[in-house]
Amino acid sequence: MSAALLRLTDRAPHQTLEIQSAGAGLTGRIRVPGDKSISHRALMLGAIAAGETRIQGLLLGEDPRSTARCFRAMGAEISDLEAEWVSIRGRGVGQLQEPADVLDAGNSGTTMRLMLGLLAAQPDSVFTVTGDGSLRSRPMDRVIQPLGQMGANIWGRQGNRLAPLAIRGQRLRPIHYHSPIASAQVKSCILLAGLNTAGDTTVTEPSLSRDHSERMLRAFGARLSVDPVTCSVTLHGPAQLSGQTVIVPSDISSAAFWLVAAAILPDSELVVENVGVNPTRTGILDVLQQMEADLTLENQREVTGEPIADIRIRTSQLKACTVGGDLIPRMIDEVPILAVAALFAKGTTVIQDAAELRVKESDRIAVMAAQLGRLGATLTERPDGLEIPGGQSLSGAEVDSDTDHRIAMSLAIAALRAQGTTQIHRAEAAAVSYPTFIDTLRTLLQS
Repeated sequence: MSAALLRLTDRAPHQTLEIQSAGAGLTGRIRVPGDKSISHRALMLGAIAAGETRIQGLLLGEDPRSTARCFRAMGAEISDLEAEWVSIRGRGVGQLQEPADVLDAGNSGTTMRLMLGLLAAQPDSVFTVTGDGSLRSRPMDRVIQPLGQMGANIWGRQGNRLAPLAIRGQRLRPIHYHSPIASAQVKSCILLAGLNTAGDTTVTEPSLSRDHSERMLRAFGARLSVDPVTCSVTLHGPAQLSGQTVIVPSDISSAAFWLVAAAILPDSELVVENVGVNPTRTGILDVLQQMEADLTLENQREVTGEPIADIRIRTSQLKACTVGGDLIPRMIDEVPILAVAALFAKGTTVIQDAAELRVKESDRIAVMAAQLGRLGATLTERPDGLEIPGGQSLSGAEVDSDTDHRIAMSLAIAALRAQGTTQIHRAEAAAVSYPTFIDTLRTLLQS
């Protein structure tokens, strides 16, 4: 490959990633880190299950570390996360101990929202939960309101919308909650509250969200009923969970960056190995195939209840498409990198029904529009998405991740197609979900 420059400048507490692309392709076989959603759930269920849980392939990003830190503070014995196998000695459902200090969820909305369901249903215990500045600005009322219908006592800022939050645990009552949004975090929070609640706790969504919680709850011994026609799931409580062995597949959300990179760079052929292809998460594959990407799934198999495959992707002549509706919940985290792919497709891509992106780690619609604009892209911000003309050319510039991991990595992939040098400020955000992203990029550029 012709020379490409990648340099990381560390000016604590922030890092700047400098990329001067040679415009050449990416080739080889890589593995990306373990699935973040599954890692969170394995840690949480292991912490409340009776007996020992063993986890292989756990994501070592900052978000799962926040989950482990919180549950250690509540008495779960969790071994070194750096080990090949992470061992957890759980407390049992409803047996978490009251922590001596505030629980800090860091930047992890999954940690905070899912954990609230467990804490609210723990009688005679008081908890305080907070996070970093970004997390303290993200809405928690979407889970606090249904938990309140179950009888939970939770207080927070701005009318119980924002952390820090105080929770007084107690016996809850089962409900049938009709969620206005398709959100795995909302669904999972309510189901986790149902573990220590007598009766049937049901969540109905407008469309299907990712189902990692349902799969793993069943594996740990909970009784669930799922109605795919009405997008409803019912947990029959109370439940007792038993420790399990969990093999975490590679995260499709992390794989998506390389899939897009290989599709838009000339002379590329990459195989991303061992990727979780749970159908509630494969929206990005459906969209890339709709855009006529040269993409195939190989070596398809199932490991601990989750479908897995190796994904081969080659340089592609992408075509624009419209993305919205039921596809969005299945690829909500991949929209930023899809916006990068759309810049180089033939025609105009429209992303709609994605207003949820405005309340992620950043307002991902506004931030992607602004930062890609700095690289010379022309795109239109819509209330619920983006309109992106294809066939564009980018020029290197200074951009900023806004401390959002998916923004940081999406901008790095965009920089590979930019003429000149791109500087990505606050690039350390990538470590939230993909600690080795920069190392993998360096390896691919040098291969």
